[in-house]
Amino acid sequence: MARRLRPVGLDFIEDAPVRLSFATRSTAGPGAVYRALAEEVEGWPSWFRAVTLARPTQGGAGREIKLMGGVRFQETIMASDPEQRYAYRVDETNVPGVRALLEDWRLTPVGTGTHVRWTFSADGSAAFRFALAAARPGLGHSFRTAVRTLDRRLADRRGADQ
Repeated sequence: MARRLRPVGLDFIEDAPVRLSFATRSTAGPGAVYRALAEEVEGWPSWFRAVTLARPTQGGAGREIKLMGGVRFQETIMASDPEQRYAYRVDETNVPGVRALLEDWRLTPVGTGTHVRWTFSADGSAAFRFALAAARPGLGHSFRTAVRTLDRRLADRRGADQ
């Protein structure tokens, strides 16, 4: 059963009781990474293995996300700054124990590539917080694998354009 979560603002990224942050590098430039994140939402399942469905909603102001295992999210885009940042808040989910959730992707140019940082900010019951802490290594691995896969797809795209 889907439940409404507490609406939070961008300040929640810093103020959340639980903050998990992961970073890695992409050889693609910030523009290409940003387009894959924010403009090509339906392409997420092709590079982020845990995502089975991603589609824009509300004329692009929101997203519907489904993950492996049946997890569902209805989200609101909170920040969409080309080549720099993409953040979204979960408004509704079927995950038990979660009260608030905000994800923030930051992109920083590094040479010809991009430093990609994903911050997962959450609040929930003690059981949820414990489960999230236990899931940290898996979330980090999933993120790094997703960015590597995206990087290969973007490199293939660059090669096809030449």
